Amino acid sequence: MADMTEIAATPHWYVIHTYAGYENKVASDLMTIVENRKLQDMIMDVKIPTETVTEIVTKVVTLKDENGKSVKDESGHVVKVEQQVEQQVEHKLFPGYVLVKMVMTNDTWFIVRNTRGCTGFVGHDSKLVPDSKPVPLTEEEAAKWGVEIKSEKFAFEAGEEVKVIEGSMSGHIGVVNSIDHDAKTVNITLDMFGRKVEAEVDLASVVPLN
Repeated sequence: MADMTEIAATPHWYVIHTYAGYENKVASDLMTIVENRKLQDMIMDVKIPTETVTEIVTKVVTLKDENGKSVKDESGHVVKVEQQVEQQVEHKLFPGYVLVKMVMTNDTWFIVRNTRGCTGFVGHDSKLVPDSKPVPLTEEEAAKWGVEIKSEKFAFEAGEEVKVIEGSMSGHIGVVNSIDHDAKTVNITLDMFGRKVEAEVDLASVVPLN
């Protein structure tokens, strides 16, 4: 198989095909492997696109009186009646398919592809064409599959210089070490009084230097 180490270490959503009725087992087995091998930073999430709908179903229930006791007929048999009730039913939107959010490498490809019940990545036959690389979903495609994609772009990246515009360090210039998208913070190194000081500030508190 072609070396996938060149692929950017950014997680994307991929679609895998499963045997009919194996969706839940594939998803469960894959997450178990991830937990056992501590691969949460490489295989982040597994989803089975579903929708919950309200259905009217007919159930046969025991007729009860005002005291909650079963009603019996003249022969002493418990009276059964049909009753229509609403119930929430979960349906798979795309039977036979599972979504995997992962960083694509040789190892993660092998783990997912060889999960029992998985027949391959959608878009190509990974067994017949081992040199081909799975193609991730675009944001538009992921949305159609029921996956919420939140894309955030910032005016600066790690290694670039920024200026602090708020707080006690306002006016100082620093270099971005990392950005925490979830916490909305940025870790920067500042030159204060001749010393390198590392600090974490809100994303809204810094702007690109250029």
